[in-house]
Amino acid sequence: MTQSATQSSDIPDRTDSPVVEIAHLHRNLRRFDIVALGVAAVIGVDTIGQIATGGGEAITWTVVLALLFLVPYALIFAETGAAFPQEGGPYVWVKLAYGRTVAAMTTMFYWVTNPVWLGGSLVFGATAAWNSHVFHLGSGTFGDYAFKLVFIWLSILTAIISLSRGKWITIIGAIAKVFVVLAVTVTALVYGFQHGFDGLHSTGYRPTVAGFLALAPVLLFALSGFEAPNAAGDEMNNPKKDVPVSIGISAGVAACCYLLPVVAILAVVPADKVTGVAGFMDTAGLVFGAFGSWGGPLLTATAVMFCFVLLTQGSAWMIVSDRMQAMAAADGGFFGRSLGAFHPKLGTPVRMNMVSGITATVFTVAATVFVNGSAAADFTVVLTVAVTTLLLSYLVIVPALGTLRKKQPEIVRPYRVPGGSIGFRVCMCVVYAWIVVGSWVALFPGTLNSLLGQSYSFTDSWGLSQGTFETFTLGTVVVLLAVVGVRTRRLRG
Repeated sequence: MTQSATQSSDIPDRTDSPVVEIAHLHRNLRRFDIVALGVAAVIGVDTIGQIATGGGEAITWTVVLALLFLVPYALIFAETGAAFPQEGGPYVWVKLAYGRTVAAMTTMFYWVTNPVWLGGSLVFGATAAWNSHVFHLGSGTFGDYAFKLVFIWLSILTAIISLSRGKWITIIGAIAKVFVVLAVTVTALVYGFQHGFDGLHSTGYRPTVAGFLALAPVLLFALSGFEAPNAAGDEMNNPKKDVPVSIGISAGVAACCYLLPVVAILAVVPADKVTGVAGFMDTAGLVFGAFGSWGGPLLTATAVMFCFVLLTQGSAWMIVSDRMQAMAAADGGFFGRSLGAFHPKLGTPVRMNMVSGITATVFTVAATVFVNGSAAADFTVVLTVAVTTLLLSYLVIVPALGTLRKKQPEIVRPYRVPGGSIGFRVCMCVVYAWIVVGSWVALFPGTLNSLLGQSYSFTDSWGLSQGTFETFTLGTVVVLLAVVGVRTRRLRG
């Protein structure tokens, strides 16, 4: 049984946040649901192989960033999410800190990450797995396009149906994700005991500047996003108590679900043979040989489950990010206010869901037609576009948390970062420093390498020309800035 998401006395005053659609929302999310939504959305099985391409250093840097980025990141977002649990999450936080115009600009980048990710690395990763282990579709064929379009719109459909039903699909996806990761990891360990852990002995773990610059953007991308469920804050039963606990649990699960499979991949596959697009499933294909005649059917079943996990990963992000962007639209911050409408029966932002579906479709068609590199190169480029837009949005979201703490000290904070205001600001500055470096490296790869005296070959690193890369990365950012510029002038007018 659900409750209407009406305003209560223990929730901060809504006079500075959009309220037009609150009446259509219902409180459906329990603590377990929030954890599952975070796990389904944030743990990117599509990025595991990409992280593993860094070799032994990937293990080192994953541990370092889990401790020095993920921990302070989780602390500051847990405090803010519990104190400001309104529908819209980051949009409301930035608006309260810096105003509607800045909030509209920021959430544009945050939101677009997800249809770009859905139409990019998620659909490309699923297609690669299906091609290799289920049924060969080819590249650029009718079957290739059909698979990608069905994948995208099934993910959108999951976001469109009511949250009371849609959440169960993401919960199943979260459970399946953890199961797949553990199954491949455990099987890799069994395989390693039988055949030796040659991969772990043949790689180096010493951290280097070049290794960090190669891995920083994707690791930061992989370890961020745990505030996303706050976009459905008015649909949580008890956000003040559940948000901090949920972020802590999902962040811990995420750290394990990245580190363990990366170790498993590198244990049995030489680092120079790992590819981002197929690294995880290639490892599964190798280690499932330990099951003899059962290996083939198990691998096919795992590939199907892998595709389902990627689909629910996309739908989980659509559920939360489309709500945030719908609240921005309802507040006049994203073109027509009609895009902010929540369906009166479903309680979902159907129009915004459709915009996301169309955006994802356009991006995947463009990437399929124009990138024209190897499958691994295509995957890396489309993943980098999503990495770039998300990290750029955090350049505003993270300092907004500190501004809110200063501007609204009277707000009750059920959870506080250890160390009070000083502890909060230290954590915030540490997180922000990582984000600045990651954003720069993602947008302008190779520039810091040259500055620090590191050799760098763009073609060798990316598998395609710098012009093609910049068409999709810088090109996407330029288009977004143009859209934001037009919208900003209208808002000020």
